[in-house]
Amino acid sequence: MNAENTLAEIANTIRQCQNCELSRTRKNAVPGAGPTDAEIMLIGEGPGFNEDNQGLPFVGASGKFLTQLLDDGGVPRESVFITNVVKCRPPDNRDPQPNELQACSAFLERQIAAIDPLIIVTLGRFSMARYFENARISAIHGQAVWRDGRLIVPMYHPAAALHQPKLRSVIMEDFSRLKEMIKKEKDRLSAQSGDKKSEDDAIQMSFF
Repeated sequence: MNAENTLAEIANTIRQCQNCELSRTRKNAVPGAGPTDAEIMLIGEGPGFNEDNQGLPFVGASGKFLTQLLDDGGVPRESVFITNVVKCRPPDNRDPQPNELQACSAFLERQIAAIDPLIIVTLGRFSMARYFENARISAIHGQAVWRDGRLIVPMYHPAAALHQPKLRSVIMEDFSRLKEMIKKEKDRLSAQSGDKKSEDDAIQMSFF
């Protein structure tokens, strides 16, 4: 099954999911959106009011700011895949509970495996915690780290700037480096590929 079909199957399963209490209060589940071959995957925390109404991720005020951040950083929103650690809106936008995170964990893992992004950007502390347990986002935001075979970049959630205006410039600065991160990662992979080809050529020549 190709990535497009796999993601469609996952999305359909998410929309029918009854694995936790959030399924009883949601209007629409929000599987995620974006191209199946996205180089960057953004993982937020959970749908809000507007997302619950529309069934799409990041369509409210924080979504508009996210679009601006991506555009300003030279990474068009339509080029990235966006999802959340929980796929249904927690009531009153409360924090997702451990059992709710666990209920959605397999869905997220399958999405990551299907897309196989070059870079994962975590938005907020709950998605950050998947890769940086017990870390403080104020200490590691914007710092790219190699984890589980790909580059992980923890970022503040765009909504943080709406609640704490002083963070706006910090978040904008972090996102402004995204395009350069992609370039560096591609250059690194290209260099590795070149080194591997040179090794293979040397081995091949040794037979003659």
